[in-house]
Amino acid sequence: MSMAHTAVWLLLTLSPCAHVSSFHIPNLAARHYYLASATTRTTSQLHSTEPSVSNNPLSIITKSETSNRKNDIMVGEDSGMYNLDDEKWGALGETGWVTFFVAVGTILTAVAVLWIYPVTGYADDFVYFLDNDIAHGNSHIATLAFGIIFPIMHSGLASLRPLGEKIVGARFWRVIFAFPSLCLSYSWIFYFISHAHDGIQFYDISQIGWVHALAWITNFSSFLFLYPSVYNLKEVAAVEKPKIHLWETGIIRITRHPQYVGQVMWSAAHLAMVGTSFTALTMALLVGHHAFACWNGDRRLEAEHGENFLKIKEKTSVIPFQAIWEGRQQLPDDYWKELIRAPIILIAVGSIGAYFAHPYMQAGAALARSSGLSPGGILDPIFLELN
Repeated sequence: MSMAHTAVWLLLTLSPCAHVSSFHIPNLAARHYYLASATTRTTSQLHSTEPSVSNNPLSIITKSETSNRKNDIMVGEDSGMYNLDDEKWGALGETGWVTFFVAVGTILTAVAVLWIYPVTGYADDFVYFLDNDIAHGNSHIATLAFGIIFPIMHSGLASLRPLGEKIVGARFWRVIFAFPSLCLSYSWIFYFISHAHDGIQFYDISQIGWVHALAWITNFSSFLFLYPSVYNLKEVAAVEKPKIHLWETGIIRITRHPQYVGQVMWSAAHLAMVGTSFTALTMALLVGHHAFACWNGDRRLEAEHGENFLKIKEKTSVIPFQAIWEGRQQLPDDYWKELIRAPIILIAVGSIGAYFAHPYMQAGAALARSSGLSPGGILDPIFLELN
């Protein structure tokens, strides 16, 4: 999972959502095909409804349409499917949006109190430790430490997921996984904002209009390369039981590891705007982590889905469009239906919002840096008692 992408979405909007619920079959021939193949798929992969006709062009957003999947092997799920009619507020404790917002509010409150707020949290202590005790004031060494600690924590907990879920259950393991990832993401992002111009200035082309425009477009596009599991917001918040999904459609047709591609794009755009040695090192660390995640992700998917994953791996590629130009993947003639879906639209809107939020991020980073160290936090009495 991308530090840059995931943190922005989880801290600001927590990710666009789309719970796989239903789709409508556009014609009788397609309906016959899908019903004939339904016996080979689980109910989470196929929920058929009667075809409906709407003159409202926005109806495809509120209720996703399936593309023509006649060339698919039909062992993976259709990503980003959404039906507004299936979304319910529900009561607290049910798998509805009331429980979701309570869960999100609880975890973000915990992050704020235990990590972000200097008086009660430990982010300032942690950054001070890295910056002074480990790096001795060298921001390059500090970001290198972040680039080592974060992947170990993030990918390590992801790799321990099968064991952890057996011990504490899937929902609680999601909390164990998410909390340190959010905390470290927050600290690394704000440290990067505070020190982006440190070190050697290789170039400064940020004032060139077309460079800024190209960097903005690249950065915006990078957020569309999110792994489809991020769409399932209720699973992200552990309101619904988190699963290791096997996706077959959408962005997966372009690249099997969209967050790696998105991270490369995001890093290239930021490095183009800030040509310093600190930024170059930080971007290299982020891309390196995601390159490792390609291997680790394939390993975990194969362990979970076995032969079905290997079939999808054969039809996809890490390098964007490689499987398509090699003839292993064939885009449907109505592929656009897999892209014009509610979660992707929400990602686009949120990405624009994140761009306009940059000044507030920079102000927050400056405030955190100027506030200095407030030693200790709310858990100090417990630590003292243990000692």
